[in-house]
Amino acid sequence: MIAAGTRVRVLAHRIPGHCRTPAYLKGREGEVVELAGTYRDPELLAYHRPGLPPRRLYRVRFRQRDVWPDYPGAAIDTLDADLYEHWIEAVSPPSTETGR
Repeated sequence: MIAAGTRVRVLAHRIPGHCRTPAYLKGREGEVVELAGTYRDPELLAYHRPGLPPRRLYRVRFRQRDVWPDYPGAAIDTLDADLYEHWIEAVSPPSTETGR
C-alpha cells in the first residue's frame, strides 16, 4: 500500500488495447492524495475477464506545470487523477549523501 503524501511516477508502459491510465500522465510525477478504494481491474474487465485480483485505486495530484511544461496558468494549479497501483511506482527522494 502506498501512503498519502508519497511521491510517485506514472509508469510509461505501452500496452495494446484498453488502458485506463491517461497517456499524458505517463512518465510524470505526482503525489498520492488518498487511497480511493479497491476494485476489480478495468483493463481485464474490458475483455470480459473477472478483473481479479482486485487492485488499489489511488487519487494522485500533479502540478499542471509538471504535466504540461508550457502551462500558462498559476504555479499552484493542480490536476487529480485516479490511477491503479500497477501503473504507479514510488519515487525515491534524492540522496543527501555526497562522494558516492
